[in-house]
Amino acid sequence: MEKKISKILIANRGVPAVRIMNTCRDRQIPTVAVYSTPDRLAHHVLVADEAVHIGEAPPLESYLNMDRLINAAKETGANAIHPGWGFLAENAEFARRVNDAGLIWIGPSPEVIEAMGDKMEAKKLAAKANVPTVPGINNVKAAKEIRDWMKEDNVSFPILIKAAQGGGGKGMVKVNSDKELENAIDKARSEAKKSFGDDKLLVEKFIDHGRHIEVQIVADSFNNVMHLYERECTLQRRNQKIIEEAPSPSINNDLRTEICFTAVRLMREIGYTSAGTVEFLFDSTTNKFYFLEVNTRLQVEHGITELITGLDIVSIMLDIAEGKRIGFSQADIHPNRWALEVRINAEDPKNFSPSFGKISRLQVHHGPALRVAQGAYEGSDIPPYYDSLFMLVMTAGPNRDFAIRAMDRTLSKSIRIEGVKTLVPLLLSIIRHESFQKGEFSTHFIEEHMAELVSKFQDIDSEDEIIKIAKFVARVSALGPQEWM
Repeated sequence: MEKKISKILIANRGVPAVRIMNTCRDRQIPTVAVYSTPDRLAHHVLVADEAVHIGEAPPLESYLNMDRLINAAKETGANAIHPGWGFLAENAEFARRVNDAGLIWIGPSPEVIEAMGDKMEAKKLAAKANVPTVPGINNVKAAKEIRDWMKEDNVSFPILIKAAQGGGGKGMVKVNSDKELENAIDKARSEAKKSFGDDKLLVEKFIDHGRHIEVQIVADSFNNVMHLYERECTLQRRNQKIIEEAPSPSINNDLRTEICFTAVRLMREIGYTSAGTVEFLFDSTTNKFYFLEVNTRLQVEHGITELITGLDIVSIMLDIAEGKRIGFSQADIHPNRWALEVRINAEDPKNFSPSFGKISRLQVHHGPALRVAQGAYEGSDIPPYYDSLFMLVMTAGPNRDFAIRAMDRTLSKSIRIEGVKTLVPLLLSIIRHESFQKGEFSTHFIEEHMAELVSKFQDIDSEDEIIKIAKFVARVSALGPQEWM
């Protein structure tokens, strides 16, 4: 049964909110922004057609306040809610309450979100769908259980302790030796309780030098489930991605076909609808891949898939939410580009500590092969209460070398940000590194090469430009008017 979306409230802020608004503008669907007190002049507020204040700075009083979000939709006449990514995007209770309020939820069903949000349940469903999973044990209570499992299955250190409800690298602790075990369990349990309100843990074999490969899926309510190929998301800091690319340089076409159709099989098995992503851990030493998790939302890095396929994934989500069939088949998808994305966070690139404050300068000189998703503007504030991501930069070309060269040009010449520290120097060092350019890296790349990457930073600040201007003035003063003047 088809339902018409007449107005959408975006239950988010910054980059994801603006991204969704762009597609809504293309489709001439009015949008409603929500904002906390410090976000009253934020970029997403200015882009939206309407904006509603929903509370003070703490997320629990604003962007995580379900009642205020649903009330804001009703008050403005919005009949649909898109959660973006982060905040309540993978919260089954919120999805259920949106539906119960008679609004259209733009995402998968609450039942699927709930099942995939529990890593232990997700692994069981993956195994049922004949999808390989990382060897491990669920619902761990004590160190003895881990030692018994390691002995029985001949597993050696390191291992990984993970929050059963985890995500975004939180509640995840690597254990290198037996003497670290008890402390690691306590740490993981504490982080899990603090971040997710649930201290259940699972333990897995640690895949050394693994690579993260994820498959983008779209599925409608007519059992049309298809993949939009894969993305490489291996380069991470603190278990959080900062560089992604599509396609993956780690796998060949045979493996690509296998991993993509494995993802389709899993999503069909669980009855998935909307856009979602199946994440795998690829062991490059054995050429085996293992199921990690399903992200039941729009991914930060969806834009690079859009660049290589020519599709608008947000628009597809809207169609599916309205009860429509997906308007293409698997055979219609022919990626013919290579795309690269970097995440520009307001962080010190030397140690990843947050850098908040006013952006005193923000210039992006657009050029060929460049796509920028901004969540801030020159003069806006980066508040200390939320995620530090404020810009996504994507480049694309006919091959990987072209995409890398375009990204180098963009980061080194086309972007200027002042007022807050950003990851730009680190990102530039990474894409210029010989191992990255060869496609030879793992999830440990940044921690293993951090000192080397930092040593190659080129510090450029406003004093450099002042010196340039002074030299120019001195030249004119000494030589007199130039011909071009």
